[in-house]
Order: sequence, then structure tokens, then C-alpha cells
Amino acid sequence: MEFSEVVRRRRMIRHYSSRALAPDVIERVLASALRAPSAGFSQGWAFLALTDPADRARFWPFVPTRVEQTPTMQDAPLVVVPLAHKAAYLERYAEPDKGWADRAEARWPAPYWYIDTGMAALLMLLTAVDEGLGACFFGIMPDHLDPFRAEFGVPGDYDPIGGITVGYRADDIPAQSPQVTERRRAAADVVHRGQWGRHS
Repeated sequence: MEFSEVVRRRRMIRHYSSRALAPDVIERVLASALRAPSAGFSQGWAFLALTDPADRARFWPFVPTRVEQTPTMQDAPLVVVPLAHKAAYLERYAEPDKGWADRAEARWPAPYWYIDTGMAALLMLLTAVDEGLGACFFGIMPDHLDPFRAEFGVPGDYDPIGGITVGYRADDIPAQSPQVTERRRAAADVVHRGQWGRHS
């Protein structure tokens, strides 16, 4: 599939069949995340991959709203939780070639640990499309984060940025709402050329 087609087809899929994923497909989805850019090549991320049905069942209580609104997401055979590790960035930039020895978070113009982990998540979403699969990124609400960490043994300095489901689309997947197309912002509205407010 051409890359432009992968981008065009990417959408959040919330309805899955129970068809299993081949192990090599799962590994390709996970491996793609490691190709994401990261500031200073800090690679301050980790990924909790849940493929065993019992492990996935342990996960879903931490996203009750998602389960209530779209219960078919639980049919996805792969759940990945990308985790951002801020300390990896502070340590990397304290090294001699960067020189931020005070490890001050205030030096960062934006929290690149979240940005980079988000880019890794996007690469998994795109890889799913390239593999002929559906995928969805969704949030984990703050009051569920600590119980989630405790359940899965995730260290406190690793921050879940959300969850990703991956699997084969259900045959009876609902059609995309026309409102999505209506609400999609055009390049002419959001791309400023040379000066803010100049669109052409």
C-alpha cells in the first residue's frame, strides 16, 4: 500500500472481529514504534503489549467509559499502552554533549517525552493500516492511572499516554458519520503561509 493511501485510510476503529493476529504481525506493529523520532535519541518510552485474553480482560476495567460506549473494542486481539519516561530525557540531556546538568524540566519548551511517545503511537496506528488492520487510540482517565500501574506492575515514573487497540475490523462496522467529513478542517483554514493569517 502506498504511504499516501495509508494516511488517507487511517481512522479510529472501535469495532473488531475476534480473528486472531499472527505473531509476526503483532511484532511488526510493535517494532514500528521504535522507529519514531525522539529528542536526543533519548527513546524515553516503553510499551505494555497485551495479547493474552486474560491480560486484556484485566485492562478493560481501567477504561470503563470506553467499554460502556463501545464494548466491541474489547474484541481487539492486541492492546498496547504506550508509556512516556520523562527521566530518560532529563538524564540524556544532562550528558556532556547536551550539558543540561541541572536536569531542569523548565529547560524544555514542550514535554518531548509525551510528544515522542505520541509519535511512536502514531507509527503503530499507521502500521496497522498498512497491515490491513484497524486501530484506535484512546485515553485513560487520571483517576485510573495509579490502579492501572499497580495491576500491571508499571513503575510510577512511566506515564501512560493512552491505549491502542489493534485488530481486524468487524464485518458490520458502522459507516463513518458524515459529520466527520463536515468537521474536517481544510488546509486553507489551518496552514498559514509565511505569515499568520495568510493562507495562499
